[in-house]
Amino acid sequence: MKILHLSDTHNCHHRLRDLPEADVMVHSGDFCMVGTEQEALDFLNWFCDLPYKHKIFICGNHDDCLYGANIDGLPDNVHQLSNSGIEIDGVKFYGVPMFLGDCITERQRHNYEKIPGDTDVLITHSPAYGILDYDDGINYGSEEILTKLSELHLKAHLFGHIHAKHGVLVQNGIKFSNGAIMNADHSVLNSPNLILL
Repeated sequence: MKILHLSDTHNCHHRLRDLPEADVMVHSGDFCMVGTEQEALDFLNWFCDLPYKHKIFICGNHDDCLYGANIDGLPDNVHQLSNSGIEIDGVKFYGVPMFLGDCITERQRHNYEKIPGDTDVLITHSPAYGILDYDDGINYGSEEILTKLSELHLKAHLFGHIHAKHGVLVQNGIKFSNGAIMNADHSVLNSPNLILL
């Protein structure tokens, strides 16, 4: 399976051109900048029209307008994962969004604890602590995700959030992908990551 992974487009999705072919397109959050419904709607219209057989997205901390939202009318091949999963061609995807309301409570920790043990591809907005999460002298990743990774047998973990660490790292047989499209100072658009499972 070929997965095209992007994250942190922050309203610049229309500037992405000549995207490579893939079986599944995954966006791991922060498609909005301010977090308005109009921004989210613009992204969803663009995302739904992309010519990929399957498309998956989760929300990031800039996408708070969709907190608790159950989006009606999405095409059958477009999947919003919100502490939920979907199986595509035998591969089990599971997505955990990053809403501020969950992060300032215990809910986010509980969300990470509920990740199923048979997940193949984990999609979160935040990286795990110490994995493609370093910027300005600080590791910004989640210790809860790092702890959970030790219980899982993943093929891939897809995330974003830390713009300065765009790239792919293979560690302990897991493909870690930071798909942040915007670079650290928002001056350059990075290319999406292509992940082969």
